[in-house]
Parts: sequence; C-alpha cells; structure tokens
Amino acid sequence: MLILGIESSCDETAAAVVEDCTKLRSSVIASQAMEHRLYGGVVPELASRRHCENILAVTQQALDEADITPQELD
Repeated sequence: MLILGIESSCDETAAAVVEDCTKLRSSVIASQAMEHRLYGGVVPELASRRHCENILAVTQQALDEADITPQELD
C-alpha cells in the first residue's frame, strides 16, 4: 500500500510517501522560516500564500523521490 501524506503547519509545507505503513519512501519539506524571520515572526497572510505556491511542487517532488505516479497511490 502506498500512501501520500500532505501537511501544512504554520510556516512549512510538506509531503511524504509511505509504503505499507512502515517504509518512508520520500519526505519533502518547504520551510518559510527564513522569510518570516525578516518580519520577526510568522505573517499569516504571507504563510497562506506560500503554502498555495509550494504545495504542488512539494507533492510532485515527493512522488518523484518515491519513484511513483499518482495513479499508483492507494
């Protein structure tokens, strides 16, 4: 079984592929920490926009690193 997990926290966008609930096939994280540091903390509107900008690329990179296509996911 291949599972794609997608997560977004305050300032990170991430995706990972797990096989059979035990084997991590890929894990990709796009962090915004350096960008928000310029403002002295997280700027919610900026963080939201960056999640939208990053999610597709992060997800595709996780699939590529796991060497699978979306059709192979369970």
